[in-house]
Amino acid sequence: MNVLNNKTLINYIYTVMRKLFSAFGLIGALLLSACGGKKQAENNNKEECDSTYTQVKHPDWSRNAVIYEVNLRQFTEEGTVTAFQQQLPRLKELGVDILWMMPINPISKKDRKGTLGSYYAVQNYKEFNPEFGTLDQFKEMVKTAHEMGMKVIIDWVPNHSGRDNIWVDLHPDWYEKDSLGNMKGVYDWTDVYVFDYSNPEMRKGMIDAMKFWLTEADVDGFRCDVAMEVPTDFWNEARPQLQAVKPEIFMLAEATSPELQELAFDMGYNWPMKDLFSQIAATSGQYSFREKDGGIREFPETHAIAINNLLAQQFEDFPKDTYLMNMITNHDLNSWEGTEFERLGNLTDAFAVLSYTLPGMPLIYTGQETGMNRAFEFFEKDKAPQWEPRNEYFTFYQKLNNLKHTQKALSAGMDGGELISYATTSPDLYIFSREREGSKVMTLVNLGKGEIPVEFSTKNTPDTRGMVNYFTGEDAIIPQVMQQGQYLVFVNK
Repeated sequence: MNVLNNKTLINYIYTVMRKLFSAFGLIGALLLSACGGKKQAENNNKEECDSTYTQVKHPDWSRNAVIYEVNLRQFTEEGTVTAFQQQLPRLKELGVDILWMMPINPISKKDRKGTLGSYYAVQNYKEFNPEFGTLDQFKEMVKTAHEMGMKVIIDWVPNHSGRDNIWVDLHPDWYEKDSLGNMKGVYDWTDVYVFDYSNPEMRKGMIDAMKFWLTEADVDGFRCDVAMEVPTDFWNEARPQLQAVKPEIFMLAEATSPELQELAFDMGYNWPMKDLFSQIAATSGQYSFREKDGGIREFPETHAIAINNLLAQQFEDFPKDTYLMNMITNHDLNSWEGTEFERLGNLTDAFAVLSYTLPGMPLIYTGQETGMNRAFEFFEKDKAPQWEPRNEYFTFYQKLNNLKHTQKALSAGMDGGELISYATTSPDLYIFSREREGSKVMTLVNLGKGEIPVEFSTKNTPDTRGMVNYFTGEDAIIPQVMQQGQYLVFVNK
């Protein structure tokens, strides 16, 4: 009997292992996929692989990458791609690998929100927004970024277009209609019309437009807006066609949807982890963002130990070797749900450390590396962050980026190290290690309300021999107590 082809037996063993390891605080990459983990990924022999393994072959450069979201409108006082290009050396020095450009297409004027409108109301999918400069200037920026070793992906809006998009007149049958035969919007997005993905020609037009940016501007992939609102079979159809144009593309879905990452997307949003961070911060009295009515959102009581439960659930739900993007802020959070400091308070830096050391890929949003504590206007031109002089936040994120780059244990997907969680007497201390091929990273954070003694409740305790404090270079010593918001990262000497 070929055990590797006996899926029933494999899945049974996998389930037993997951429950057994979770009981001892062992989660994450220690749970081997039915396909043999890293060896399978290297061989890319996924036709013979169990269905629990993603069929997406990630670019090698994505494994230890850091992604940076560029709000081009607000990035500089000029708000142009040429002005942004001048910041590329600083971003390279920061340690950025993937530049995610918020939508670069012209913005519709019909029913526009605010003065400048929403990035996500596209007027023409094959043109560059003249407010940002010219297509040639954008291509020059991409070329320069590539020369510096950075990749560029663009924000793509596939679910809907602006209300004066050229397709509205050229291809009205590409849009959904209401009971009266009128094109319709969605949610409170009164500046857009929704596409009809039951139309094969519409699908061809969308894929053709995406190919345009791969061939004309040499971009490296797409961040796809509300990807879960578009039929999964479209993405499964689109990916191989896009990859035929450029083999090493990277696809990010604005969604937390396992099925999207089976065949189409390299990475999804870790929205549940973001929510968990907010819940933990609120329980610790650190959440201060006020809604428009002046009230503060209510959250269920949640403690740091809940991170283990979420990771175990995600490992079970998502195809093996997929990525999830960890974040403490992004453009939606910053503009609509509060800055990281309003949501996470004095636990902000500790959560940032977790976004780098937990499984997945970390995100930095425009201004995060300056400690900017204000929300950007979304439909208007706003003041750019103050990039110089660089402060302690630049150094902090630069240090974290170097950690991500140099520690094999922190690789995304199945290339990363197993996550071993160490139980303590407090549910608010979260302590874990990850180890792979001589690389070992140990993270300790206090996400509680105050000072907490560090006392382990099982015989499974961390071994810090041969390790140093990553931020100070001193020998690694587990403290007797940790202060609220304190974080420690240990690595091998």
